[in-house]
Amino acid sequence: QGEGLVILQIAATWLEQEAGENVAAKEAYMAERCSAPDLSGDQAALMEMCKKLHQALDKLDEERYDSESKVQKADKEIDDLRIKVVELAGVKKPALKKVRMSADSMLQALLGGKHKVTMDLRANLKQVKKEVKEEPGEAVGDWRKNIEDKADRKKMFETS
Repeated sequence: QGEGLVILQIAATWLEQEAGENVAAKEAYMAERCSAPDLSGDQAALMEMCKKLHQALDKLDEERYDSESKVQKADKEIDDLRIKVVELAGVKKPALKKVRMSADSMLQALLGGKHKVTMDLRANLKQVKKEVKEEPGEAVGDWRKNIEDKADRKKMFETS
């Protein structure tokens, strides 16, 4: 744990240094680009300076809007490419192993190890009494005889 704390302290000092460098860079940039305005002069000179400042603000606002739209377009392209990568890689199914489980072990796995489940499937089955239907003896006879009887009937209808 001691090593982890040392690493965190080093990282914290680096973050502080980076924040200080960012503030110094911002101040240097502002001093270079935005010098203090010269407020000496009459009202007409001040109004002219205000007009120039407004024009500069409008130009900067247009550049900011263009930059934001470029960033949004790039973000959308990145998202589309990520989706394409996922589609190309495909969804890989893990190889599943066949596991033989009894009904008791399945229920125990589903309900948790605390529950003692015993399931006798045969005890829960209905007992069905098998009834043997007795069919009339005439219907069980020889099929050839039955065909001959039908042929005799056919002849009987043809002759009349």
